[in-house]
Amino acid sequence: MILYTFPVHTSFIDRDLEMIQPVAEIKPLEFTQSPVKLPLFFILQFFQLLWYSPKTTQYLCFFGGYHSVLPVWFGKVFGKNCTIQAGGTDCINMPEIGYGNFRKKWLRKATVYSFKNCSLILPVAEALVKQDYSYDSRISSKQGLLNLIPDLTTPIEVIPNGFDTNFWKDLGKTRKSFSFISVATGTSNPSRAIVKGYDLIEKLASIHPNWTFTLVGDSEYISLNPNVQVLGKMHPKELQELYNSHQFYLQLSTSEGFPNALGEAMSCGCIPIGSAVGAIPEIVGDSGVILKKKNLDLLESAIQDFAKQDLNSLSQKVSQRIQQLFNFEKRKKALLKALDLVS
Repeated sequence: MILYTFPVHTSFIDRDLEMIQPVAEIKPLEFTQSPVKLPLFFILQFFQLLWYSPKTTQYLCFFGGYHSVLPVWFGKVFGKNCTIQAGGTDCINMPEIGYGNFRKKWLRKATVYSFKNCSLILPVAEALVKQDYSYDSRISSKQGLLNLIPDLTTPIEVIPNGFDTNFWKDLGKTRKSFSFISVATGTSNPSRAIVKGYDLIEKLASIHPNWTFTLVGDSEYISLNPNVQVLGKMHPKELQELYNSHQFYLQLSTSEGFPNALGEAMSCGCIPIGSAVGAIPEIVGDSGVILKKKNLDLLESAIQDFAKQDLNSLSQKVSQRIQQLFNFEKRKKALLKALDLVS
């Protein structure tokens, strides 16, 4: 049995479970993101790991952090593999915007211990291994695991996320001209909104009142722009319909690993406009706009130039790119092989 630990249950956790469950028994164990509850959850997790230990064959964690310390320790003590899937914040140090595990003393120690002592690290993007960051001039250029943990020797294998392109697909519907959508949770927290690029989206919306913007994922986020519609979390089918009614998808994150919503939106035919961070450039390729610096004028001119193209044929190209390069089966095959679950 595989014990799978993570700080919060998300859609990519469900996808991993869907990939692994047909070939191996896997037990999901959710931790906490609340600092107040940490002591309680450490005690709870210790007894959970102890209880399941006789049946456990290996440990799997999504993100490195507090929740991965005990699985890594149990793995070392009992001689069982512990694999950590690095997802983004666990490979970043950006105190300027309040983001990244490495900006907090004890979280940094927990993260470093976990990555140095686990059996294998599976980042979702090459940029999480090592990157020379230049998008936001306020932020240190040295990001990624090998920059933040120079003496790291744990084996690393990059496995990008994958998408169910049979579900996330272009339905052939009419899209409103100059309609933009972006999806992120927790954006009512101001620092989280900046991480996800909402500050730049708001500036763009303010100078283009005739363009429409839809921000999905946090109903408590407040926008002062009348052309910005704010929606809460949505069911996949509702999100699929929304993607198919919008022309562009905005992923203007200040930091990112491998953004799932970007892949879903592109698979549905949304033309991507993204920042030059994390895996965004490799996901977008030549099928959209990549903003190399956090600058409103650059963003606006890039969109205006791009909009002169045949957007209908470009929309088809975008969808095909995800189908070919980032499909569900491709990730599943690589993940099962890395976890030694292929017979």
